[in-house]
Amino acid sequence: MSLPHAILGFLQYRPRTGYDLKRMFDASVQHFWPAQQSHIYQALTKLGEQGYASVEHVPQVDRPGRKVYSITERGREELRQWLKEPRPERPVRAPFLIQLFFAGHLADDEILEVLEGKANELRKMLALYSEGPVSQPTFSKDLPEREQFFWYLTLDFGIGSMRFALEWIEDLIDRIGRKEYEKGMSGAFTQRSGK
Repeated sequence: MSLPHAILGFLQYRPRTGYDLKRMFDASVQHFWPAQQSHIYQALTKLGEQGYASVEHVPQVDRPGRKVYSITERGREELRQWLKEPRPERPVRAPFLIQLFFAGHLADDEILEVLEGKANELRKMLALYSEGPVSQPTFSKDLPEREQFFWYLTLDFGIGSMRFALEWIEDLIDRIGRKEYEKGMSGAFTQRSGK
């Protein structure tokens, strides 16, 4: 139930429309929790039914009315309880790792091309998250410094994860280039683990 709780988290700052919430997701947590507009509206409906959010219909001239959502006291308590409980991680599905798992069927130059492509993708993402517009999450500058600190911790995690993945892929490129697989399983992994 993380999407509804993320929505409650954003609503705790101030009331927002579904469109505003989509912009918040895209400008702050998209790198680890992307949300589609339709899913946001579905979650808002459910939050309203549960009494965690209320909605105000705001008429507009020459446009359809807006629905502005606010967190309720019951919603604040639900969010607070959710924040205090450790969350189990879901199993990760990684298409790239499935490719790598079966890559023994490819020639070295073919798999190296895939790995170089993945490494370049990670380099671009690292540049975006380290120096680009994502490095300064929009909206966070309006928050108290303590809250900004926690927003930036998630950015640190993303950057650290991408750096690890890039180093790992660069190591794979090196190992395949040296034809480490010719040493057999025990040779390749004994050397790798330093045993």
